[in-house]
Amino acid sequence: MTGGGLLVAGTTSDAGKSVITAGICRWLVRQGVKVAPFKGQNMSLNSYVTREGAEIGRAQAMQARAARVEPSVLMNPVLLKPGGDRSSQVVLMGRPVGELSARGYHGGRQEALLGTVVECLEELRSTHDAVICEGAGSPAEINLRRTDIVNMGIARAARLPVLVVGDIDRGGVFASFFGTTALLSAEDQKLVAGYLVNKFRGDVSLLEPGLDMLLGLTGRRTYGVLPYAHGLGIDEEDGLRVSLRGAVRESVVAPPAGADVLRVAVCAVPLMSNFTDVDALAAEPGVVVRFVDRPEELSDADLVVVPGTRGTVRALEWLRERGLARELARRAAEGRPVLGICGGYQLLGEHIEDEVESRAGAVAGLGLLPVRVRFAADKTLARPTGTALGERVAGYEIHHGVAEVLGGDGFIIADGESDGESAPEGCRVGEVWGTHWHGSLESDGFRRQFLRRVASAAGRRFTPAPDTSFEALREEQLDRLGDLIEEHADTDALWRLIERGAPPDLPFIAPGAPAAPKVHKAPKAPRTAASDAPETTEETV
Repeated sequence: MTGGGLLVAGTTSDAGKSVITAGICRWLVRQGVKVAPFKGQNMSLNSYVTREGAEIGRAQAMQARAARVEPSVLMNPVLLKPGGDRSSQVVLMGRPVGELSARGYHGGRQEALLGTVVECLEELRSTHDAVICEGAGSPAEINLRRTDIVNMGIARAARLPVLVVGDIDRGGVFASFFGTTALLSAEDQKLVAGYLVNKFRGDVSLLEPGLDMLLGLTGRRTYGVLPYAHGLGIDEEDGLRVSLRGAVRESVVAPPAGADVLRVAVCAVPLMSNFTDVDALAAEPGVVVRFVDRPEELSDADLVVVPGTRGTVRALEWLRERGLARELARRAAEGRPVLGICGGYQLLGEHIEDEVESRAGAVAGLGLLPVRVRFAADKTLARPTGTALGERVAGYEIHHGVAEVLGGDGFIIADGESDGESAPEGCRVGEVWGTHWHGSLESDGFRRQFLRRVASAAGRRFTPAPDTSFEALREEQLDRLGDLIEEHADTDALWRLIERGAPPDLPFIAPGAPAAPKVHKAPKAPRTAASDAPETTEETV
C-alpha cells in the first residue's frame, strides 16, 4: 500500500517551506508515524553526503534527521549547485552529470527528469507511512510550469495535496495566498487544499476575520497560524545565517566559561557553500561569529575562517580584489589563526590547476600552505572519520580539487580504508590550518581542543564550555519545530490531508492559468546518474 503524502509549497522563496517540512516530519515521527522528507529538485550550495556516497541538499538531510531516518539520495534526486548567475552543476541521483545554463535546463532537460523524480517518490511512499514533500520557490511561477518537476508538476504526477505556506512577517500574506491559487490552472487548483501562516506576531484573534474572508474567497481553509519563533536556526539552503547562533544567543545559556569571548570572522566569499560548518562554533557559549567582506573586519578576529565555495578561483580573485588576501598573509606571518575548509583550504595553497570548475588553468594560490591542488573531473564524495588533536572527528567531503601536500604537518589522521593504514588529511603550518572535511567542528571534543589552540594563539582567556553538545542543540531545535506544528496547527486536519488527499469539492478561483500540459510519467531513468548526463552547454539566459 502506498503511503500518504503532502506537498508543502510556498507563496515565495524563503516562506518557511524547509523548516515547516521538518516540523511536520518531527511531529509525525513523535506520533509513531514512519515518515520521510522529499524534494524532487533543490537549488542550493549547502549539500551533504549520504552513507551511500551520494550528494543531496543539506536541507533534506536536516529534514531526514527531523524524521529520525537516515538521509538517502531518494529524498533529493536532483540537486542544482549554482556556479554563477547563468549556470549550475546538475547533480542527478547524488552524482554530478554536467553544467547547464538556466535556459538549457528549463528548455527540456528538467522535464525529462520527471520520471526519475516520480520513481524516487514512489519508492519512498512504498516504504513509509507518509512522505512530506517540499516545493521550491512558488508554484505560481507560471513561466516555468511546463517543465516543473518540484511543485505542481510532482503534485499532479503523484496526486499530492498541496499546503501553501505564507510568511506574514513580509506583509501581504492574504493577497499572496489568493494570487498564488488564482494563477494556477483549474487542474492544479484541485490539489491546493489550503494555507498555513508562518511567522505571525501578535494576537491571533485579530487575524481570524481575514482567515474567514480568505475561506469565503477561495473555499480553502487555513490549517494553522505559526508564531514568530526567535532563534530557530536550521540548516539553510542558501540564506546567509549562522543556523544555531540565534538560538544560543536568545535562549538562557551559561556565560563564557573563561574570562574572554572568542571572535570568529568568516570571509563571505562568492558562491559560499556549506557555511553551516561554522554553526558549531556559534553554538559555543562565548564564541561570536560574524560574516565579513572587508580587511579591517579581520583585525580584531581571533580566528578567521575561509569557508567552502563552488568557485575556488573566483573566491581567490575576490579575496585579492578586496584586500582580504593581504590581511590573511599578514595574519599567517604573525602566527594568528586561520582555518580553510574545502575550497577555502584549496585557495590557501601555493598553486591551483583548474580545468574543471572555472577552466582557468594554472592559478597561483595565496601561498599560506605548502599545497598544490589539481581539479579532477570526478567529484570526491565521502563520509570519513579520524583523529585530530587527540580527539575523534567525523566529517564529509564534497570537492573536485585533489590536494598534494608538500610540507607542513597533517591536520587530521584519517582512519584507514581496506588497507587498514591511517593517512594524514589536510595541512597545518604554524597557526594556518586547512582541511577538505566539512562538518568536522560538529565533533564536540575536537571542536573544544581546536578552540583551546585558537585561544592560546590569540592570547585570549577563553575556555570552551565542557558540556556543549552540538547534536543535542540540533535535536532541541528540531523538537521546537515539531512543537510549533503540534501546538499551532490543526494536526487532525493535517493528518486527514496526508492520508486522504485534497478535498474533492475545492472551487476554481478565476482567472486561472491556461491548462498545463497533461502530465505523463516520463520513462523511468536508469538509476546510474552518469547514463542520464546532460550535455554541457554554453547557452545564456
